[in-house]
Amino acid sequence: MNHLQREVPRTMQRSLNPNSRPQLVSERHVEEVLRFARKLGRHSDPDDLLRALPSELSRLVDSTSAAVIHLRHGELSYYVVNEEGRELSQDSASSRWPGEIWSAVPEQEKPLVVCLAEEECRFPEAARFFRECGCQSLCVVPLTTNLHRLGALCIGREGREAFSENESALFSLVSHYAALAIDERVNFAQSERVRAQLEKEQTKLRLILDLNNSLVSNLELKDVLRAISPGIRKAMRLDGVALILPDSDGRDLQLYALDFPEGVIPAQQEAPVSLNGSICGRVFRTGKAWSGEIGQLQKTGLDFKIASTAGMETLCMLPLLRANRVLGVLSLVRTDKHPFTESDLEFLSQVAGQIAIAIDNAVAYKQITELKDKLAQEKLYFEDELQSEMNFQEIIGNSSVLRNVLRQVEAVAPTGSTVLIHGETGTGKELIARAVHNLSQRQANPFVKLNCAAIPTGLLESELFGHERGAFTGAVAQRIGRFELASQGTIFLDEVGEIPLELQPKLLRVLQEREFERLGGSRTLRTNARLIAATNRDLYSMVEEQKFRSDLFYRLSVFPIHVPPLRERTEDIPFLVRHFAQYFAFNMGKRIETISSETMSALLRYPWPGNIRELQNVIERAVILSPGPILKVPLADLKTRGTEAVPQNGSSTLEEVERRHILSVLEQTNWVFAGPNGAAARLGIKRPTLQFRMQKLGISRPQRHEPKGSC
Repeated sequence: MNHLQREVPRTMQRSLNPNSRPQLVSERHVEEVLRFARKLGRHSDPDDLLRALPSELSRLVDSTSAAVIHLRHGELSYYVVNEEGRELSQDSASSRWPGEIWSAVPEQEKPLVVCLAEEECRFPEAARFFRECGCQSLCVVPLTTNLHRLGALCIGREGREAFSENESALFSLVSHYAALAIDERVNFAQSERVRAQLEKEQTKLRLILDLNNSLVSNLELKDVLRAISPGIRKAMRLDGVALILPDSDGRDLQLYALDFPEGVIPAQQEAPVSLNGSICGRVFRTGKAWSGEIGQLQKTGLDFKIASTAGMETLCMLPLLRANRVLGVLSLVRTDKHPFTESDLEFLSQVAGQIAIAIDNAVAYKQITELKDKLAQEKLYFEDELQSEMNFQEIIGNSSVLRNVLRQVEAVAPTGSTVLIHGETGTGKELIARAVHNLSQRQANPFVKLNCAAIPTGLLESELFGHERGAFTGAVAQRIGRFELASQGTIFLDEVGEIPLELQPKLLRVLQEREFERLGGSRTLRTNARLIAATNRDLYSMVEEQKFRSDLFYRLSVFPIHVPPLRERTEDIPFLVRHFAQYFAFNMGKRIETISSETMSALLRYPWPGNIRELQNVIERAVILSPGPILKVPLADLKTRGTEAVPQNGSSTLEEVERRHILSVLEQTNWVFAGPNGAAARLGIKRPTLQFRMQKLGISRPQRHEPKGSC
């Protein structure tokens, strides 16, 4: 039983309630409405329901004609049956009458009864239409739900006063169920269309994901096409896929790989075909897609040979674009004359873009494979002159994000303002705090640090402010607190988010008034310590959760400094590896000189959830396990986050990393070597050293050529 039938008893109770309406609906009418609702339930399609509704209505009530008006996508549609239940044709000449009725009863809730014998001024076209159908009285019942106005039911009869009040109540009840049925079918049809569209989009998304997986796991182009072709053909109703690439000279095109399961094209490669005289040649030259029927192709071209041999009718040629270069052409064919739509071309262009990436990667992989023996081992570190631009002794690195942090340190260090350093665990927040202290005027005074998370809550106040003898059990002597020790110097509070709420007002007082009392004491002490705080927690969220005082938060964050995680400064990893390897090798009495390119690539790809601290521990263990001068890193122990850290598809060496970095700086400085803003100064090395490194790495200034035809 559908919901229309389940709703009958409740609606009937409202209809029979004498306080709600004066008319009564008889028990016989209830049974008739139930049968009417069951008949409506047989129609699942909204169009079928609308077409059947006037006939079912004429069977339920005596009528000369019955009609339904429905608002569909902003336009009115209508269906009419005569006394015999035969559907009347929709005459365009009389198609204005539904609009008149729709406008005449815009907010009508009750049935509207009209005598058609009189001149009905509100909708004369409707009156004329139903008079021609043999009606003298008309009852118009709105079709509405709680959310929508759907249309109206029209019942015409021969007599002038042919509708009683009880019948009007019955018509209202009937229209209620008809409106619910129409609304349900329309919503269901819309949801089905949306579901079909979503399934289509999900199929395309799965295809893109499968394509990406294939690109990662396959470096041979034929393997890539073999892996992805079935999915493309199924998702886009294709019968064949072919990959056309230029030959070694780049002058001709050649059929490189194909997948025609139902065709008869031989598996071997075809002879090269000239770029001229074929659609695929034009697509390759212009970088613009083409689609059409096989009859539009020249019979001498490679594209015609592919399509005609396989018995195809429709063809699509897509350029394989990568970095504004056309690497080849993707050919897609169908056995029927089903054209490729704009939506098809848009999606297939994305697929072609992924295949272009595969081609580019395959070429790079081939080059790397040829040079693998020469690049098996590289120096572990760069020349000593290649140091950080800011020359912070304890901070290793030269990335742009780190340089930005160090510029902030240089800006705030001389001011004496409170600094809040935030970042993930293991990023080196203490080193940044020390750098602020060392660059300030307080560098000759103490740098006192305290990890707030490492001190029990009951002892934290004593650690910060000190205590008097006898202040608590075990306080056998006076103790000076960290703020008192750091006076005229710097106090560094690590993990400041762990300070309990009851202690935060006292810390705020020290920051604002520069005074405090020891625990158990009454004498007010003053301090001139500069506060630097650090945390790996989101203090702003803690303030919103009332776990941290807002006034203390704003007092601490006068000058916030964000220390980036190691995964955002991967160009610093070679520097850090060199530093830690030298440090631990010296302490262990070992000699470490080189590291394999595969190992360095793995270290660069690994996300380092523990940041620099994790890298330090990994290198320390590697030095322990390395029996000779080559650093052996236990890559199998690296726990990745959704990506494999062990290299599979080649590697990047230290020399390559250095070369890319120097090129990047040269481009930023417009190839200016000397001067305060030159490349040598930015790299932290001398100009002769830079020129020597450029010569060794094969870096030369590019020659500028004026484009032909330019002014």
